[in-house]
Amino acid sequence: MNLPVTSFLLYLDGVSVAFDGFRAINSLALTILPGEMRAIIGPNGAGKTTMMDIITGKTRPDTGDVLFNGSVDLTRLDEAAIANLGIGRKFQKPTVFEMHTVEDNLRLALKADRRVFRTLFWTDSESEREKINRILATIRLEHLREASAANLSHGQKQWLEIGMLLAQDPKLLLVDEPVAGMTDAETEATAHLLKEIAKDHSVIVVEHDMAFVRELGVKVTVLHEGSVLAEGPLDTVSADPRVIEVYLGR
Repeated sequence: MNLPVTSFLLYLDGVSVAFDGFRAINSLALTILPGEMRAIIGPNGAGKTTMMDIITGKTRPDTGDVLFNGSVDLTRLDEAAIANLGIGRKFQKPTVFEMHTVEDNLRLALKADRRVFRTLFWTDSESEREKINRILATIRLEHLREASAANLSHGQKQWLEIGMLLAQDPKLLLVDEPVAGMTDAETEATAHLLKEIAKDHSVIVVEHDMAFVRELGVKVTVLHEGSVLAEGPLDTVSADPRVIEVYLGR
Protein backbone atom coordinates (compact mmCIF):
# COMPACT_ATOMS: atom_id res chain seq x y z
CA MET A 1 0.00 0.00 0.00
CA ASN A 2 1.34 3.42 -0.99
CA LEU A 3 1.05 5.88 1.87
CA PRO A 4 0.79 9.60 1.18
CA VAL A 5 3.70 11.94 1.86
CA THR A 6 2.48 15.08 3.61
CA SER A 7 3.74 18.45 4.77
CA PHE A 8 2.05 17.89 8.14
CA LEU A 9 3.91 16.84 11.26
CA LEU A 10 0.96 14.60 12.19
CA TYR A 11 -1.55 13.25 9.69
CA LEU A 12 -4.50 11.02 10.53
CA ASP A 13 -6.99 10.02 7.85
CA GLY A 14 -9.80 7.48 7.89
CA VAL A 15 -8.67 6.16 11.28
CA SER A 16 -11.06 3.74 13.00
CA VAL A 17 -10.76 1.32 15.90
CA ALA A 18 -13.37 -0.77 17.69
CA PHE A 19 -13.31 -2.54 21.05
CA ASP A 20 -15.78 -5.41 21.51
CA GLY A 21 -18.00 -4.00 18.81
CA PHE A 22 -17.88 -0.41 20.10
CA ARG A 23 -16.28 1.97 17.61
CA ALA A 24 -14.17 4.26 19.78
CA ILE A 25 -12.64 6.05 16.79
CA ASN A 26 -14.71 6.43 13.64
CA SER A 27 -13.08 7.58 10.39
CA LEU A 28 -11.08 10.21 12.26
CA ALA A 29 -9.19 12.80 10.21
CA LEU A 30 -6.79 15.21 11.92
CA THR A 31 -3.73 17.16 10.80
CA ILE A 32 -1.17 19.08 12.85
CA LEU A 33 1.39 21.41 11.29
CA PRO A 34 4.98 21.77 12.48
CA GLY A 35 4.99 24.35 15.27
CA GLU A 36 1.23 24.24 15.78
CA MET A 37 -0.58 23.98 19.10
CA ARG A 38 -4.07 22.47 18.94
CA ALA A 39 -6.68 22.09 21.66
CA ILE A 40 -8.87 18.96 21.61
CA ILE A 41 -12.19 19.09 23.45
CA GLY A 42 -15.26 16.90 23.63
CA PRO A 43 -17.50 14.95 26.00
CA ASN A 44 -16.35 11.90 27.92
CA GLY A 45 -16.22 8.93 25.58
CA ALA A 46 -15.59 11.13 22.53
CA GLY A 47 -12.37 9.25 21.71
CA LYS A 48 -9.76 11.73 22.94
CA THR A 49 -7.73 9.22 24.95
CA THR A 50 -8.00 6.52 22.28
CA MET A 51 -6.77 9.02 19.71
CA MET A 52 -3.67 9.69 21.83
CA ASP A 53 -3.22 5.95 22.36
CA ILE A 54 -3.17 5.48 18.57
CA ILE A 55 -0.68 8.30 18.01
CA THR A 56 1.69 6.91 20.66
CA GLY A 57 1.42 3.27 19.59
CA LYS A 58 -0.48 1.98 22.60
CA THR A 59 -3.45 1.10 20.38
CA ARG A 60 -3.24 -0.02 16.75
CA PRO A 61 -6.09 1.21 14.54
CA ASP A 62 -8.19 -1.19 12.51
CA THR A 63 -8.08 1.07 9.47
CA GLY A 64 -6.62 4.39 8.37
CA ASP A 65 -3.34 6.24 7.95
CA VAL A 66 -1.34 7.64 10.87
CA LEU A 67 1.74 9.46 9.61
CA PHE A 68 4.40 11.45 11.45
CA ASN A 69 6.94 13.91 10.13
CA GLY A 70 5.68 13.63 6.58
CA SER A 71 5.84 9.92 5.85
CA VAL A 72 6.63 7.75 8.91
CA ASP A 73 3.87 5.15 9.36
CA LEU A 74 3.18 5.09 13.11
CA THR A 75 0.90 2.06 12.82
CA ARG A 76 3.95 -0.11 12.15
CA LEU A 77 5.91 1.05 15.21
CA ASP A 78 5.75 0.21 18.92
CA GLU A 79 5.52 2.73 21.76
CA ALA A 80 9.28 2.91 22.37
CA ALA A 81 10.08 3.50 18.71
CA ILE A 82 7.43 6.23 18.47
CA ALA A 83 8.80 7.94 21.58
CA ASN A 84 12.29 7.85 20.07
CA LEU A 85 10.94 9.49 16.92
CA GLY A 86 10.00 12.53 18.99
CA ILE A 87 6.45 12.09 20.29
CA GLY A 88 6.12 12.72 24.03
CA ARG A 89 2.98 12.18 26.08
CA LYS A 90 2.02 13.65 29.42
CA PHE A 91 -0.83 11.97 31.23
CA GLN A 92 -3.27 13.81 33.50
CA LYS A 93 -1.69 12.56 36.74
CA PRO A 94 1.94 13.68 37.02
CA THR A 95 4.55 10.94 37.36
CA VAL A 96 7.84 12.28 38.67
CA PHE A 97 10.62 10.73 40.74
CA GLU A 98 9.57 12.12 44.10
CA MET A 99 12.70 11.02 45.98
CA HIS A 100 14.91 13.02 43.61
CA THR A 101 15.43 16.74 43.23
CA VAL A 102 13.81 18.75 40.46
CA GLU A 103 17.14 19.02 38.69
CA ASP A 104 17.84 15.29 38.96
CA ASN A 105 14.40 14.50 37.51
CA LEU A 106 15.37 16.48 34.42
CA ARG A 107 18.81 14.88 34.32
CA LEU A 108 17.29 11.39 34.41
CA ALA A 109 14.97 12.32 31.55
CA LEU A 110 17.72 13.56 29.20
CA LYS A 111 18.35 11.60 26.07
CA ALA A 112 21.68 9.96 26.80
CA ASP A 113 23.82 6.86 26.43
CA ARG A 114 22.34 4.48 29.04
CA ARG A 115 24.88 1.67 28.70
CA VAL A 116 26.22 0.38 32.03
CA PHE A 117 29.72 1.89 31.89
CA ARG A 118 28.46 5.27 30.71
CA THR A 119 25.78 5.30 33.42
CA LEU A 120 28.11 4.30 36.27
CA PHE A 121 30.68 6.96 35.42
CA TRP A 122 28.31 9.59 34.10
CA THR A 123 28.98 13.29 34.61
CA ASP A 124 27.18 16.28 33.18
CA SER A 125 28.54 17.72 29.98
CA GLU A 126 28.43 21.48 29.50
CA SER A 127 25.69 21.09 26.90
CA GLU A 128 23.61 18.95 29.28
CA ARG A 129 23.97 21.50 32.07
CA GLU A 130 22.93 24.28 29.70
CA LYS A 131 19.94 22.27 28.53
CA ILE A 132 18.78 21.60 32.10
CA ASN A 133 19.12 25.30 32.90
CA ARG A 134 17.06 26.23 29.83
CA ILE A 135 14.32 23.77 30.78
CA LEU A 136 14.26 24.97 34.39
CA ALA A 137 13.78 28.51 33.14
CA THR A 138 11.01 27.43 30.75
CA ILE A 139 9.05 25.53 33.42
CA ARG A 140 9.64 28.27 35.99
CA LEU A 141 11.31 26.03 38.56
CA GLU A 142 14.81 27.52 38.62
CA HIS A 143 14.39 28.53 42.25
CA LEU A 144 13.42 24.95 43.17
CA ARG A 145 16.12 23.05 41.32
CA GLU A 146 17.48 21.50 44.55
CA ALA A 147 14.05 20.86 46.07
CA SER A 148 12.69 17.34 46.38
CA ALA A 149 10.01 16.65 43.77
CA ALA A 150 7.85 15.24 46.58
CA ASN A 151 7.58 18.73 48.09
CA LEU A 152 6.30 20.42 44.93
CA SER A 153 2.72 21.57 44.58
CA HIS A 154 0.44 19.69 42.18
CA GLY A 155 0.92 22.37 39.55
CA GLN A 156 4.69 22.38 39.94
CA LYS A 157 4.77 18.60 39.50
CA GLN A 158 2.84 19.04 36.26
CA TRP A 159 5.39 21.57 35.06
CA LEU A 160 8.26 19.31 36.06
CA GLU A 161 6.81 16.43 34.05
CA ILE A 162 6.43 18.73 31.06
CA GLY A 163 10.09 19.65 31.54
CA MET A 164 11.01 15.96 31.60
CA LEU A 165 9.28 15.57 28.24
CA LEU A 166 11.21 18.56 26.88
CA ALA A 167 14.42 16.87 27.97
CA GLN A 168 13.65 14.13 25.43
CA ASP A 169 13.73 16.63 22.53
CA PRO A 170 10.21 15.88 21.27
CA LYS A 171 8.84 17.26 18.04
CA LEU A 172 5.27 16.72 19.26
CA LEU A 173 3.90 16.85 22.82
CA LEU A 174 0.56 15.31 23.76
CA VAL A 175 -0.66 16.88 26.99
CA ASP A 176 -3.73 15.46 28.76
CA GLU A 177 -5.75 17.84 30.96
CA PRO A 178 -2.71 19.77 32.22
CA VAL A 179 -4.64 22.12 34.52
CA ALA A 180 -6.90 19.62 36.29
CA GLY A 181 -6.65 20.30 40.03
CA MET A 182 -4.61 23.49 39.60
CA THR A 183 -5.18 26.82 41.30
CA ASP A 184 -6.22 29.78 39.14
CA ALA A 185 -2.69 31.17 39.30
CA GLU A 186 -1.17 27.82 38.29
CA THR A 187 -3.67 27.52 35.44
CA GLU A 188 -2.72 30.92 34.08
CA ALA A 189 0.98 30.11 34.40
CA THR A 190 0.45 26.79 32.57
CA ALA A 191 -1.17 28.57 29.64
CA HIS A 192 1.86 30.86 29.36
CA LEU A 193 4.18 27.86 29.69
CA LEU A 194 2.52 25.90 26.88
CA LYS A 195 2.44 28.93 24.59
CA GLU A 196 6.17 29.36 25.16
CA ILE A 197 6.83 25.68 24.43
CA ALA A 198 4.74 25.91 21.25
CA LYS A 199 7.26 28.37 19.81
CA ASP A 200 9.62 25.42 19.24
CA HIS A 201 7.36 22.34 19.34
CA SER A 202 4.01 21.11 18.12
CA VAL A 203 1.59 20.58 21.00
CA ILE A 204 -1.77 18.82 21.30
CA VAL A 205 -3.65 19.76 24.46
CA VAL A 206 -6.68 17.73 25.58
CA GLU A 207 -8.67 19.80 28.06
CA HIS A 208 -12.14 20.36 29.55
CA ASP A 209 -11.47 23.78 31.08
CA MET A 210 -12.88 26.20 28.49
CA ALA A 211 -11.39 29.26 30.17
CA PHE A 212 -7.96 27.65 29.86
CA VAL A 213 -8.58 26.73 26.21
CA ARG A 214 -9.58 30.32 25.54
CA GLU A 215 -6.36 31.52 27.17
CA LEU A 216 -4.35 29.30 24.81
CA GLY A 217 -5.91 31.11 21.85
CA VAL A 218 -5.43 28.25 19.38
CA LYS A 219 -7.47 26.28 16.86
CA VAL A 220 -9.88 23.88 18.58
CA THR A 221 -10.98 20.43 17.41
CA VAL A 222 -14.18 19.01 18.91
CA LEU A 223 -14.44 15.22 19.00
CA HIS A 224 -17.72 13.34 19.34
CA GLU A 225 -18.27 9.60 18.97
CA GLY A 226 -14.77 9.14 17.60
CA SER A 227 -14.99 11.72 14.81
CA VAL A 228 -14.35 15.43 14.34
CA LEU A 229 -17.61 17.26 15.01
CA ALA A 230 -16.32 20.80 14.55
CA GLU A 231 -13.04 22.64 14.13
CA GLY A 232 -11.91 26.25 14.25
CA PRO A 233 -11.48 29.13 16.72
CA LEU A 234 -13.08 28.57 20.12
CA ASP A 235 -15.75 31.23 19.56
CA THR A 236 -16.76 29.55 16.30
CA VAL A 237 -17.03 26.01 17.65
CA SER A 238 -18.70 27.25 20.85
CA ALA A 239 -21.48 28.75 18.75
CA ASP A 240 -22.02 25.56 16.73
CA PRO A 241 -25.45 24.13 17.69
CA ARG A 242 -24.10 20.58 17.43
CA VAL A 243 -21.28 21.33 19.88
CA ILE A 244 -23.68 23.01 22.27
CA GLU A 245 -25.99 20.01 22.13
CA VAL A 246 -23.42 17.25 22.71
CA TYR A 247 -20.91 19.04 24.94
CA LEU A 248 -21.12 22.66 26.01
CA GLY A 249 -24.83 22.54 26.83
CA ARG A 250 -24.39 19.75 29.37
